Amino acid sequence: MKVSGWVTAGEGLCPQRLVLEHVTSRWGVLVLLALRERSFRFSELRREIGGVSEKMLTQTLQTLERDGMVHRDAKPVIPPRVDYTLTELGREAADQVGALAEWTDRRMAAVTAARRSYDEARSG
Repeated sequence: MKVSGWVTAGEGLCPQRLVLEHVTSRWGVLVLLALRERSFRFSELRREIGGVSEKMLTQTLQTLERDGMVHRDAKPVIPPRVDYTLTELGREAADQVGALAEWTDRRMAAVTAARRSYDEARSG
């Protein structure tokens, strides 16, 4: 894979890059990781993730739904009930993101040490 293949002429983004941005965005990652565990209603998902505005969560879910990663199941009941789950494609993406999250967790001490070393070299 060549990075140069991920951009198109001019300012436009290639489709792969857009999907990568959706999947690896701040909220996209957290939505995928949460839905990897189970399905959620909107308010449950918002509480599970924490710190996300209603607007951002709505936009993230719509983007991931459009990309075929999230399934929105609106049940015709009163009060309305909407559940969000991962599609097969979404589960595949969540597993990839999950592997990166697990690596980050395992290697955080090394990253912290590298940051400390970098900061000390810059301040001294």
